[in-house]
Amino acid sequence: MENANSTPPRNVIFDFGGVLLRWQPEAIVDAFYSDADLRASLSRNVFRHPDWIEMDRGSLAEDAAAHRFAARMNRPVEEMQTLLQLVKESLVPLPETIELVHQLAGRGVPLYGLSNMPGSTFAYLRGRYDHWKVFRGIVISGEIKLIKPDPAIFEYICREHRLEPAETLFIDDHSPNIEAAEKLGFHTILFRDAGRCARALQTFLDS
Repeated sequence: MENANSTPPRNVIFDFGGVLLRWQPEAIVDAFYSDADLRASLSRNVFRHPDWIEMDRGSLAEDAAAHRFAARMNRPVEEMQTLLQLVKESLVPLPETIELVHQLAGRGVPLYGLSNMPGSTFAYLRGRYDHWKVFRGIVISGEIKLIKPDPAIFEYICREHRLEPAETLFIDDHSPNIEAAEKLGFHTILFRDAGRCARALQTFLDS
């Protein structure tokens, strides 16, 4: 989905999970348990449970979440702590998008990040990878207690970094986040793959 406003975009905001970083919870579930019932329980009681959103929002600490997951799953807390560590390790960079980000930075395009994830997860990622330095600003939901698609988190990044929605392009792989940004006047790209994203970006930036 691409939204063209009358003012050409000057800034680009990237989502992280599913755009810059591989995010495949189904693969994590399949690798973690061989038993089909346990896999179904893990999906239901962890990844698709509202507590996961509260972790991303920063209103539920990782350790407390591990205890809640363990109680619902009737599994050891240590097992859920291992799971959460594996989730962090699974968030590996997607080379094609990382290359695109560096190309944009090389052109002098102001880049920003806006991602739903716990603060502890981003602290791990910040220490593990160094491509974050190309971003002029990064907003993480778990650090500010706001989460996409709440309009307040888009208003926060604009206020914090003096961005005008009509001059800003937002890239995300989740339709509700794109729709929320469009309502606030952002240009948008619904991310599917780096190639299509690069072509849409070129159209926007050359307009």
